[in-house]
Amino acid sequence: MRTGWSKVTILAVVLLSACDRRAPTASESPASGSTKKRLALAVIPKGTTHVFWKSVEGGAKQAGGELDVDIIWKGPLKENDRAQQIQLVQQFVAQGVDGIVLAPLDFKALLRPVRDARDRNIPVVIIDSALDAQPGKDFVSFVATNNHLGGTLAGQKLAELIGPDGKAVLLRYQVGSASTANREAGFLEALAEHAGIQLLVENRYAGATVADAKTEALNILDQIRRADGVFCPNESSTLGMLLALRQERLAGKLRFVGFDASPPLVQALASGEIDALVVQNPRKMGYTAVQTLVHHLRGDPVEPNIDTGVVLVTRDNMNDPEIKPLIE
Repeated sequence: MRTGWSKVTILAVVLLSACDRRAPTASESPASGSTKKRLALAVIPKGTTHVFWKSVEGGAKQAGGELDVDIIWKGPLKENDRAQQIQLVQQFVAQGVDGIVLAPLDFKALLRPVRDARDRNIPVVIIDSALDAQPGKDFVSFVATNNHLGGTLAGQKLAELIGPDGKAVLLRYQVGSASTANREAGFLEALAEHAGIQLLVENRYAGATVADAKTEALNILDQIRRADGVFCPNESSTLGMLLALRQERLAGKLRFVGFDASPPLVQALASGEIDALVVQNPRKMGYTAVQTLVHHLRGDPVEPNIDTGVVLVTRDNMNDPEIKPLIE
């Protein structure tokens, strides 16, 4: 009798073991994501005050929601605090986040922290501004505007506005910022195609804030008064220049091409104080960066370079269906 019950017990155990080894259901499958650890991604912008970065944040968090990952958004207050941005990268690496999206304040200073993250098996996607490293090797992917093209569009437009013998002023942004340096280079190359155009200022920097940019614009006011047109390569430098021109009652009296599309800049475009804005797609940039990083973490192939687009916006096309969403 005991032997019979032992055989039944053994048979039951075997059957239960076989059931335990069954193929997982769809809801239990790793592919469904239910058995996976929820990813936590840090997104570190250059700064947190510009409208541009708020749009990047919106895109990043939208992608996080759709892909079921946690987004930790944190960056320096001002876009000149390299030390704080380096500290943030190091902090997130120490915390062991699953990945980092980073807009480097300085194309050289952030190289070591990014390589340290890579060496700790924490992948990094670079956005907006280039790093002095190789995409696909030192970091996963570079997701950004074609900044050189943006500067070229600005230069071509300003040349058209001021004519073949016009005088121009370039107010640069900040030393070490690869994105704006590429815009400035594209602008200068476009102007160089017009031998008669004279560049009155090309080596002055606006600095990290609107107030700094306004002050620097006022410092070169004599050259601005002699100029037919000006170009500024980012949101804060454009707004700072606009405020200086308004203060001196020069707004709308000389041609002005700027970069980015915050509400005050769009209003100035509509009123004629600005003639054109080179506009990026920051929401797409934030969304695509998170999407790219998640795909990489889940084992999918990703492109090493992803262009998120750039357009020239004027009063003539600002209400076009394909343009309007970029400036709202």
